Amino acid sequence: MMMEPSGTAVTRSPEETRAWGRRLGASLKPGDVVALTGPLGAGKTTLTKGLAEGLECPDPDAVCSPTFAILQEVEGRHPICHVDAYRLPEDAPDDIGLEDYLDAGWVVVVEWADRLAQFLPEHAIWVDLAHEGPAERRIVWSKGISAPIEEEDLKP
Repeated sequence: MMMEPSGTAVTRSPEETRAWGRRLGASLKPGDVVALTGPLGAGKTTLTKGLAEGLECPDPDAVCSPTFAILQEVEGRHPICHVDAYRLPEDAPDDIGLEDYLDAGWVVVVEWADRLAQFLPEHAIWVDLAHEGPAERRIVWSKGISAPIEEEDLKP
């Protein structure tokens, strides 16, 4: 199933958030970049596990927040580079080799992507997750923009 270029969804459990990620992951191809934003605990890593499932990763539960490792390589239908920019300094992309993954046609998934926005390609798929309740999450996505979705953009 192809995702719309932009939209909003509400998931009511971590399983639904993961299933949403699985649908997006199934549509990804080499060179795609998924830029995840949202507060702590919003479901970025849960959604990434779903992306890995959609990309046919043999062990999607092995996907974890790479906060201390910074970068995690994951096997799948297309190789996945999972980056957590939470603790990265501003000049980090040169330090971690992010450009190599972007240039080599990996599917790149970046948590806390707003911290690396200037280094991500214009075709990135920006996905913002927000708390709507204890288990509910609002997911707002937009393909092909070069900046993260701002909170004021989410207001009616």
